[in-house]
Amino acid sequence: MDFELTEDQRAFADTARQFAQAELAPHAAEWDAQGIFPREAIAKAGELGFCGLYAPENAGGLQLPRLDATLVFEELAAVDPSTTAFITIHNMATWMLGTWAQDAVRAEWGEALTSGQKLASYCLTEPGSGSDAASIKTRAELVGGEYVINGSKAFISGAGATDMLVLMARTGDAAAGAGGISAFAVPAHLPGIAYGKKEEKMGWNSQPTRTISFDNLRIPASHLLGREGEGFKIAMKGLDGGRINIATCSIGAAQGALQHAQRYMQERKQFGKTLASFQALQFKLADMATELVAARQMVRLAAAKLDAGARDASTYCAMAKRFATDAGFAVINEALQLHGGYGYIREYPLERLLRDARVHQILEGTNEIMRVIIGRRMLDADAPDAIR
Repeated sequence: MDFELTEDQRAFADTARQFAQAELAPHAAEWDAQGIFPREAIAKAGELGFCGLYAPENAGGLQLPRLDATLVFEELAAVDPSTTAFITIHNMATWMLGTWAQDAVRAEWGEALTSGQKLASYCLTEPGSGSDAASIKTRAELVGGEYVINGSKAFISGAGATDMLVLMARTGDAAAGAGGISAFAVPAHLPGIAYGKKEEKMGWNSQPTRTISFDNLRIPASHLLGREGEGFKIAMKGLDGGRINIATCSIGAAQGALQHAQRYMQERKQFGKTLASFQALQFKLADMATELVAARQMVRLAAAKLDAGARDASTYCAMAKRFATDAGFAVINEALQLHGGYGYIREYPLERLLRDARVHQILEGTNEIMRVIIGRRMLDADAPDAIR
């Protein structure tokens, strides 16, 4: 078991760090304050391959292991978790299209998405089905050579500003549950698609979030991803990687916060001494670093399990998402506390990192749902030996 990164992996991380400092750091606060969706910066990330990190090569992607992708996402998120989180969602949707689309659709959209020239949203959640994703009601009826889609989606990242929707809709009977769901590649600006108002959010302000309504939307049958009834399986495969991605965004944000806190402790003086001179604060920094390293290793373990196609990869992804998003938020909160009142004002990045990281405990499956996934597996007879 080797915990050291390879030269190639370090090169990916270094490139991402340099990009984050040059293209994200100077603008992240402005994008947050003004709600700007930085398509130009995302397209520049695409020029480096960051918009198709693990998409298949026949779609123009780099087809990297998920572990390697975490190294890039962590460096970007240390500066701007909101924009990075959208890039991870785009990567997930692009991988799904590149993996399951028919050849003509892949040829039309693959390289446009992996290059970052076109952007994608992932559309699963509905107003009445959050954690209970298998209960979605959006329907797709096959009529001749077209699917006719009616329904709505909620909390869709990038909605209204993206070009492709990877959409989950019910093609089977409602009683079929997860087995009656199919996946589709839907161009985002067809007649029959309407977008709701841009949501006012606590964080993630550099990416728009809207509802989407579908009213007799028609798409060619060739835009089905995989086969009918495979949509929920495809969605869950996407979410395994998505959970690693969001966990990584929390690790990156926490790493950025830790760096700010360490520098601040060296500079800030109280009672005639730097904050770094106080042992109680040294202990805080020690605990923050320890929790962060533990969370990072759990995320990388889950990524390695997913790359290997391990039987319990989904369980490890759920564990990593639960632990890393909780631990990451706690580290950022402690870093803000170390800054005192300065941590609470926008001149410093701590409050932005905190706001952006909070939603990671909710999306891609709430951390309560992660516990359900883990708990059910742990009740199996072999679990204590298999999950360790």
